[in-house]
Amino acid sequence: MSYAVHKTKSDRVIDVSIYSILTIGCLTAIIPLYFVFIESITPYKELIRNGGFVLFPDELTLQAYKAIFSSKLVPDALKISVFITIVGTFLSLLVTTCLAYPLSKKEVPGARFFLLAIVFTMLFNGGIVPTYLVVKGMGLINSVWSLIIPTLVSPFYMFIMRTYFINFPSEVEESARVDGCGDIRTLFQLVIPLSMPIIVTIGLFYGVIQWNSYFNAILYLSDRHLYPIQVILRNMIVTSSVSQELNTNPSVIQTLPPDTIRMATVVVTTLPLLAIYPFIQKYFIKGMLVGSIKG
Repeated sequence: MSYAVHKTKSDRVIDVSIYSILTIGCLTAIIPLYFVFIESITPYKELIRNGGFVLFPDELTLQAYKAIFSSKLVPDALKISVFITIVGTFLSLLVTTCLAYPLSKKEVPGARFFLLAIVFTMLFNGGIVPTYLVVKGMGLINSVWSLIIPTLVSPFYMFIMRTYFINFPSEVEESARVDGCGDIRTLFQLVIPLSMPIIVTIGLFYGVIQWNSYFNAILYLSDRHLYPIQVILRNMIVTSSVSQELNTNPSVIQTLPPDTIRMATVVVTTLPLLAIYPFIQKYFIKGMLVGSIKG
């Protein structure tokens, strides 16, 4: 037997206000992406005819995408970005998990000292020059590992994961120990599989950071063939000659305005994260809910 829910006038006003705010927020995020994409597939002559602003183009062209992929620099940069994102995210999750789990146990010797040391790194850092000297001393200059190792662990995400592990049911771990599992086996075969929501959530944050990072590449890399895609996009924006930045034949892009090529590069740079998110959305939402309940 179902009962109809009757909303008062104030409830309806609140609902309309909430949906209006959500709609505005959604449009604020979608509209800029839409215009970037539209400009990247609109012929140059139509952009000129409409003053550079087209809502629904009469014709579509992929010339800008052909231009950027005709350069070997962009595909190589995408490969570098994919590598540092996948490998960097995996290593960051591995180290963060192996650090957060023991620090969530009060009986671990020296846990308080290590926690205070990690908090200290959140408040103070050595600065750009000392960090550069450390990276140089490790022999990581002009290496893709210079984009992974210096930012391997985020203290903030480590504390979030530690909080989750603190609230992890101790009965589950005790039953594993009764069955003869050690700490390492308990972590990798029991705790981690049952903690996938928070791990995937933190992994998404790490992945976005790795994919969007460009400052470390500017500091530690001088070889253009090791540049990630974000550095290529940044150089396109700050330089006036797109053909020079792409290191391709100017005749390939002479019929395209520089902004169109820049917009196509933005789409190529943004699309991978947009394509991955729907597949991990359920874990991300569950992880955020778990964090709000147990944090």
